[in-house]
Amino acid sequence: MKQRTPERAAVFLDRDGVLIEDVHLLTRADQLRILPGVPRALERLHEAGFQLVVVSNQPVVARGLVSEADVKAVHEELERRLIEAGSPPIRRFYFCPHHPNATLLSYRKTCECRKPRPGLFLQAIEELGLSAADSYTVGDRITDIIAGATVGSRTILVETGVDSLTPIETSEPLDASVRPDYTCADLPAAATWILESR
Repeated sequence: MKQRTPERAAVFLDRDGVLIEDVHLLTRADQLRILPGVPRALERLHEAGFQLVVVSNQPVVARGLVSEADVKAVHEELERRLIEAGSPPIRRFYFCPHHPNATLLSYRKTCECRKPRPGLFLQAIEELGLSAADSYTVGDRITDIIAGATVGSRTILVETGVDSLTPIETSEPLDASVRPDYTCADLPAAATWILESR
């Protein structure tokens, strides 16, 4: 396949509940379970020219359950398994290790990178030269949707994760007026909508 010049459009992907099963406090690579249809959905998006960017909150670091290096090792294994299953490489993994009530004091902070705040999205946009207006955000929680909407991307809520549960703990009230542009079953359905709505 011919190598393409990276385009400015991206799909920002939450990790747990979008790419893999949300097992709650994932700390080991052997807990990884790629959701059905994910590798092919990523391949379709990549073939259409989208950069694939994972953006996730990882409070397991703030709780002292793993190190940042451990999270990176899990991401390396996840990417290896995705590629083995036919997916293209992930352009970049970004994660927030902080929590407003962290067990480890060094990670206890109100940061700009923990969704629903858009810090990691803004970092990706700057580092990768992305256009938020041409990009999409796929997540299983309203906090993903708020972060994506804040930077101006279109947003999709998938129902493969814990979308119906109580929102994650945040330092400020969530904006109740924010709604996803589209809601669907899973990443394959989200990919179809993205490709049809470009």
